Amino acid sequence: MANTSSMDTSAKSGISQLIRSLGPGIMMAAAAVGGSHLVASTKAGAIYGWQLAALILLVNLFKYPFFRAGVQYTMGTGDSLIQGYASLGRGYLWIFTVLTVISGIINTAALLLFSASLLGYFFPFELSSIALCGLVLTTCIAILFAGHYRALDSLSKIIMAVLTVATISAVIIAAGKGAVAPAEFQAPSPWTLAAIGFIVVTMGWMPAPIEISCLTSMWLKSQRKKQTVTAQSALFDFNVGYVGTALLALVFIALGALVLHGNGAELAASGVGFSHQLVSMYASTIGEWSRYLIAVIAFFCIFGSTITVIDGYSRAIAESQRLLRRQEDEQPRVYQGWVIVTSLAAISIIAFFAKALMPMLNFAMIMAFMTTPVFALLNYILVTRANLPDELKLSQKMKALSIAGLIYLFGFLALFIWWKWLL
Repeated sequence: MANTSSMDTSAKSGISQLIRSLGPGIMMAAAAVGGSHLVASTKAGAIYGWQLAALILLVNLFKYPFFRAGVQYTMGTGDSLIQGYASLGRGYLWIFTVLTVISGIINTAALLLFSASLLGYFFPFELSSIALCGLVLTTCIAILFAGHYRALDSLSKIIMAVLTVATISAVIIAAGKGAVAPAEFQAPSPWTLAAIGFIVVTMGWMPAPIEISCLTSMWLKSQRKKQTVTAQSALFDFNVGYVGTALLALVFIALGALVLHGNGAELAASGVGFSHQLVSMYASTIGEWSRYLIAVIAFFCIFGSTITVIDGYSRAIAESQRLLRRQEDEQPRVYQGWVIVTSLAAISIIAFFAKALMPMLNFAMIMAFMTTPVFALLNYILVTRANLPDELKLSQKMKALSIAGLIYLFGFLALFIWWKWLL
């Protein structure tokens, strides 16, 4: 009996440790869901029904080893992926830094505007987009400066849990009602040259831009300073977040396919308009009574993505700056400075170039797609060259998946370049 009790206690302790270690993987999921899932996956279901479901799963599968590299490299070496890039040469680090600054500002601007549009639901009077963005931004900065990782960690877990439950509930209810498309409706085919642009945008942000692997690496490095993290718990956290985002992508496709596909409604062209349409989609499925509840959930989802992106990109840029200057110690003020710079640059874009925001967002998505094979290759090189413990080394199956993924990503990039500039 004593041995059984001891085993039970040990098992419970192990499970508790795994749950406590959840953090960077869930934060990665929070960053991913805001753009790729709520927008890209839902639109894919609304326009093409279920036709792109297999492709989205395939993209998640082929990108898996390159996102996982952030956990493997950091747990095996104690360094971040960005430090790994620096070890390959300053040229690689400069390319990463420039692309990260651009992506961080554009992505923050887009998510800020989405958050502000949803926040406007809760005011009895009208506020300008700039004022609403200012409120969101001030709150984000206050949370990051006051609690840093711990506050962000807890917030991400709550947001992901609530959003998942609400979305799955909406899909179950919508499935019970049946499809809205009339029998004579014929869905457009995504397997045409005209649809390549949409597919590229969807793949670029599915489950997230590849540089998010560097942010996960930074969050993991920060987590290790505050608590004990094992290779097993770190990989468990990553798998929960990554597999969860892949499955959630299918749930959002289902929501778009069941509620909007073939119903004759025209999808809003702007991000703001689509965020309102998204809330109406939930409300029409679950019931009008749920409109404000869903608006709250959707707001906190986008807000979670916003705060996660501001934190992650600022950490990555600060780390790049430290390595480029060959400084030994991390300086919190540099991180805080980049939080301010990224935030002010993002709100300046909203203030002065609001009409060009969606084209800029499309540019960010296309850039994410075009840089994905490059960062995937860099991550593969780092993991294969590093002297990692056996439990973190690439297995033969994972190597085969990595090579297949590189062929797939570079092949699709070549197809896109041919379609965009050579056709």
